[in-house]
Amino acid sequence: MRGSVTDAGSVPALGRPRRTVRAAAAAALLLPPLLGAAPSGAPPAQDGRLQRAFAAAAAEYRVPQSVLLGVSYLQSRWDAHGGAPSVTGGYGPMHLTDARAALAETSHHDEGTEDPRGDDARAPLHPRPAPPDTAALPARLKTLPRAAELTGLSAEALRTDPAANVAGGAALLAAAQRELGEPLSRDPADWYGAVARFSGADDSATAAAYADDVYEVIRAGERRTTDAGQRVVLPARPELAPDTAQLAQAGLRAPADAGTECPRTVSCEWIPAPYEEFGDGDYGNHDLADRPASPSIRYIVVHDTEGAWDGVLNMVQDPTYVSWHYTLRSTDGHIAQHVKAENVAWHAGNWYVNAKSIGLEHEGFLAEPDAWYTEAMYRSSARLVKYLARKYGIPLDRQHILGHDNVPGPTAGTIPGMHTDPGPYWDWRHYFRLLGRPIEPGAGRNADVVTIRPDYARNRPEYTGCAVRGEPCASHGSSAVRLYADHDVEAPLIRDIGLGTVPTTGVNDLSSRVSTGQSYAVADRWGDWTAIWYLGQKAWFRNPAEDPVAVPAAGRTVTPREGLESIPVYGRAYPEKAAYPAGVPAQAVSPLPYRLPEGQRYVVGDEVPGEYYYAVTFAPDTHRTVIGEDRYYQIQFGHRVAFVRAADVRVVP
Repeated sequence: MRGSVTDAGSVPALGRPRRTVRAAAAAALLLPPLLGAAPSGAPPAQDGRLQRAFAAAAAEYRVPQSVLLGVSYLQSRWDAHGGAPSVTGGYGPMHLTDARAALAETSHHDEGTEDPRGDDARAPLHPRPAPPDTAALPARLKTLPRAAELTGLSAEALRTDPAANVAGGAALLAAAQRELGEPLSRDPADWYGAVARFSGADDSATAAAYADDVYEVIRAGERRTTDAGQRVVLPARPELAPDTAQLAQAGLRAPADAGTECPRTVSCEWIPAPYEEFGDGDYGNHDLADRPASPSIRYIVVHDTEGAWDGVLNMVQDPTYVSWHYTLRSTDGHIAQHVKAENVAWHAGNWYVNAKSIGLEHEGFLAEPDAWYTEAMYRSSARLVKYLARKYGIPLDRQHILGHDNVPGPTAGTIPGMHTDPGPYWDWRHYFRLLGRPIEPGAGRNADVVTIRPDYARNRPEYTGCAVRGEPCASHGSSAVRLYADHDVEAPLIRDIGLGTVPTTGVNDLSSRVSTGQSYAVADRWGDWTAIWYLGQKAWFRNPAEDPVAVPAAGRTVTPREGLESIPVYGRAYPEKAAYPAGVPAQAVSPLPYRLPEGQRYVVGDEVPGEYYYAVTFAPDTHRTVIGEDRYYQIQFGHRVAFVRAADVRVVP
């Protein structure tokens, strides 16, 4: 569909009355809204009330402050999103869940605009699954009502007031510690089991992965200004070694070992997508292959689900539906694998990309910026991507780690229906930092190439249509930067001729948008403005030296070879007709409606042979990989990547 505080020594005596946190929470309700985002720009630094709320709650419920801060960081990075719920109905800095009204009944493959398989050789696939049953909710989605019972605070206060929310999280941690038969110790090392229980996981592997992440945060320390301008600090405790043996007392089931392809640092289970025949020789919901031998694997595609965990899992287990390789859960970062990496899942809407990619669905919503992606999910996803990239030799850059919104339409007619997730609110800068590939300057000040890198929290372009068509979305940090036809914010937005529509600020309109990590050739500069080559046009974005949204970079570019006024651009790198053997119908090498004009340059992401994976029948013995003589360069052409024939261009170092 369309990212110095006192600790144990400050814990008071056992008899401290509980009115302190409740009084602080009540007082906070009388103050001006503390965590509502400013309408434009970064919110100003506040007075440390959130830090004091953590201190008060830690004292009140006798939870070490570092534990409370570490758990909250993994839940929300201390953000509260103005009281808006996450995809799983989680509220506030502690992500207390009350998910009855938050569960969605469809996924981002349901609106019928995109054929997820994206293969001309098969009839288009537009799945329409039955809505999932969301009547029964697991305990991990009902922590807010439990916190209300423990604290005596109202559900409304827990949802909307950060001090109350932090108190609710502290009460849950203290309750978990008591249930484990452990004392309310001043030592953070004694709280490993309670932290694992706080995750809401029902298996020991997921709970342990969550607790390990919390203690990693505590050891490293963190300091951050939240989405409301609250400065919060967690001092580093590098020597801290938690008592992991407590996990055995937590009463959690052992993880199922089904040979999943996941790193040992995450929790992963096998929930297979069915490979079955049904009706008139049709089959679903993926294709068997022998990757990376045939075809090779070059991409990882990041999606969001546009639906909640249980419903999405129902869909991927439907043989008449579509598939992807992994789903990641928001609350704790738990992973389910559905398709082995050697096989081709139907997820990206472009068969060339499907055949050469691994698809990851993240529980979340594109057009609801406060249906946020948790830090637990970001970290789990980054570990999985690093593992897959290392195993299959996938470069960790933005031309190989793609959003679904970066996948090109395979033909001209498919462009308007291509998906736009995970959208402008996915924090690519934070994600690549977790991948161990932070986006840094790669060249001198006046380099011929730039990489987009705004400050996520401060970068707040206006979007519309999140809730009501044409109406402004809530002000929110973003990975995306807007493009104009001239160096003026009053100038027209850049137009994408492939969409055939007038560009807008709509949250799903990719016409005039670049994203963090993408690299482009510089076309011009004017004061605080930088122009890049984009979709065959000169596109401008504001890039002031005191607050740049792009950094200088190095990289190869391509331009039409001498004598050519322009060259065609493709959405897939298919072989020439002569490469196809008997029994495999030749696939059209169809250009997109764009042209790459002489004098313009575009950054190269890869050089690849023309390749097509023929797989249109259930029996895998008919599947073939066709590789041609023609070679292509993958380029960053617009918001999406594209391909040009190597014979049409010359490479500029």
